[in-house]
Amino acid sequence: MERIEKLIDNLPPMDLMRSEKMTLVQLIIPVESAHRAISYLGELGLLQFRDLNSERSPFQRTFVNQVKRCGEMSRKLRFFKDQISKAGLLSSVHPVVEPDLELEELEIQLAEHEHELIEMNSNSEKLRVTYNELLEFKLVLQKACGFLLPSSNHAVAEERELSENIYSNDDYVETASLLEQETRSADQSGLRFISGIICKSKALKFERMLFRATRGNMLFNQAPAGEEIMDPLSAEMVEKTVFVVHFSGEQARTKILKICEAFGANCYPVPDDISKQRQITREVSSHLSELETTLDAGIRHRNKALTSIGYHLTQWTSMVRREKAVYDTLNMLNFDVTKKCLVGEGWCPIFAKAQIQEALQRATFDSSSQVGIIFHVMDAVESPPTYFRTNHFTNAYQEIVDAYGVARYQEANPAVYTVVTFPFLFAVMFGDWGHGICLLLGALVLIAREGRLSTQKLGSFMEMLFGGRYVLLLMSFFSIYCGLIYNEFFSVPFHIFGGSAYRCRDFTCSDAKSAGLIKFRDPYPFGVDPSWRGSRSELPFLNSLKMKMSILLGVAQMNLGIILSYFNARFFRSSLDIRYQFVPQMIFLNSLFGYLSLLIIIKWCTGSQADLYHVMIYMFLSPTDDLGENELFWGQRPLQIVLLLLALVAVPWMLFPKPFILKKLHSERFQGRTYGLLGSSEFDLDVEPDSARDHHEEFNFSEVFVHQMIHSIEFVLGAVSNTASYLRLWALSLAHSELSTVFYEKVLLLAWGYDNIIIRLIGLAVFAFATAFILLMMETLSAFLHALRLHWVEFQNKFYHGDGYKFKPFSFALITDDDD
Repeated sequence: MERIEKLIDNLPPMDLMRSEKMTLVQLIIPVESAHRAISYLGELGLLQFRDLNSERSPFQRTFVNQVKRCGEMSRKLRFFKDQISKAGLLSSVHPVVEPDLELEELEIQLAEHEHELIEMNSNSEKLRVTYNELLEFKLVLQKACGFLLPSSNHAVAEERELSENIYSNDDYVETASLLEQETRSADQSGLRFISGIICKSKALKFERMLFRATRGNMLFNQAPAGEEIMDPLSAEMVEKTVFVVHFSGEQARTKILKICEAFGANCYPVPDDISKQRQITREVSSHLSELETTLDAGIRHRNKALTSIGYHLTQWTSMVRREKAVYDTLNMLNFDVTKKCLVGEGWCPIFAKAQIQEALQRATFDSSSQVGIIFHVMDAVESPPTYFRTNHFTNAYQEIVDAYGVARYQEANPAVYTVVTFPFLFAVMFGDWGHGICLLLGALVLIAREGRLSTQKLGSFMEMLFGGRYVLLLMSFFSIYCGLIYNEFFSVPFHIFGGSAYRCRDFTCSDAKSAGLIKFRDPYPFGVDPSWRGSRSELPFLNSLKMKMSILLGVAQMNLGIILSYFNARFFRSSLDIRYQFVPQMIFLNSLFGYLSLLIIIKWCTGSQADLYHVMIYMFLSPTDDLGENELFWGQRPLQIVLLLLALVAVPWMLFPKPFILKKLHSERFQGRTYGLLGSSEFDLDVEPDSARDHHEEFNFSEVFVHQMIHSIEFVLGAVSNTASYLRLWALSLAHSELSTVFYEKVLLLAWGYDNIIIRLIGLAVFAFATAFILLMMETLSAFLHALRLHWVEFQNKFYHGDGYKFKPFSFALITDDDD
């Protein structure tokens, strides 16, 4: 045993197996070099600062004014970006690199650019409003004159006819038409009109409101403006309608003007004289042409200014983000009593200590500080953060594990094994080398475009797919491998590795479905023999094969999880966990389900017809009875009795010893501590408050015992339920195979049976659609989720605590757009 332990100790450390060793460090930084030191540490990205001012609000911190200034500059930069996008311009792909600017200089530049842009926008908006008013006036002049002048004679005749028929008494004799009276401004009781323009969508409601307000005593004429006009509020082009309202009386005029104001209609005066109308139209057209020229010049000048800003926008944005991140980090540091130094604490990997010290020395030199930065290691009470160095390939697998829970510091990392076991268990459920090739092509496309896609902003689904491109790659490889074992290519078997080992029973047999098969040569060299396809015993054979294979894979992976719990206990020097957790768990699991796996392998090797269900059931019900024809090897019955007894002994072994031993150890450790503390006051005065001294805590035996009981019951019941849970490998594999068969036989072959090209094309399209969206998308997602569950629940619960927290260093590379 000692030799085995020495051999294990001498093994080289495995990458990713344990998180990086971390240390708590303290920095004492002179004020004059603090900014530069934090900047250099941000470029390095290997130090996670602790917030020493957590009890203070953000507005009570030292560098709150600098953070506010950076926030204001970020607002201005977002304003510039919005203006560039609204103008339809693109930010420079290759930004101009300026020499390093000071924050104050950049702040002045941004303020000047913002003031200039706001002034240009204001002037442009005023000119646009004036242009729109003149354009509307021009359209009203053109359309309203058509209502007034051509029909004046006709209106006079109609009014005279109405006067003769309706008003027949001598007291009321109208000698002139109402339209003629309108031309006389001195006559207040005649017919008058108001002309203007309104949005086309409001015209109908506007007319109804006028009709109701005047009780029908008005004449409403309208015509489409013929041109779209920009709405000054929404900056969108809208269709408008020119209207002319004829009315009588000052009260009606007041009502109409208020309604026009409420509906946002613009009213314009139209003179009665034709010569005046023509003169005003010419003047308006002249002003419009001048305004167009002015507006175009203003837009060109504004676009030129925005283009100039766009060249530097990326650099400015990066600089402001960095400065804000630096001051946010400085706010996490404390001033010492002299107010001349900043004191900071943080976590860093041990391998990064030399790099951090080199960066701090460089900061001291570059800032011409007379005092160096003090860097020293501290004792830590709390658990350090967890940090795994990953690359593009391993990062996705680490994220799968971290989604369940971040590993405890220095705990065995399941991602090391997930790299292989996750895609393999997926492939067991998805085994079809035709579908695997489709997944492989998709993964290769994502990997080939990795450089381009990594710089683009992707949607949520595409981002998830791109992040898991290497998971998809291994899933496709294993799917092809398992598909070759199952001998399925879109559910069709092929004689890839030679001829079948079976043939029909006699020469008259032409159909394996009706007559059975006999073996006449050596077994098929790799995978399932293609002759099983379509035979009467195909489904029983594949069910038996996949079900037993699922149990073997499940027991193997659960044993791996328990073995990893041994390495965890050994690493943390917990002999109690080895003796009273690892050993009884291995005995219990393998006495029952390890024995079942052994029976499966023996049955496969010997070709026995023993009923394994009967063997396992009566191992508990009647362990001393003779096995009869279900006996697979000599000495099976006494072995079953021994294994059953071991399984029964393992349960109290897990439950009782550990809580009592912990209680005894706790009593021995703190025996006499109360009296010993009386003479240790001088020693305590020299100890730092944050030191890692052990503190006396009350040992709650009932809580420990209940926790151990829950853990033991969970393992015993989980051993049964988890083994049954691995049967999902068989169920989903069977479902995938049967779905593929249905789509192939009932869609593609059925359509191909018709001698009609259209029906064949429709069948091919339906088959392709079903394959792509059901088998390659839904089935892939289903198998992925089931493989995820097997790793999170059945595998990781044997050894993985997952109650750590991630190492989040201060790094400029990790700053995102959301941090603005």
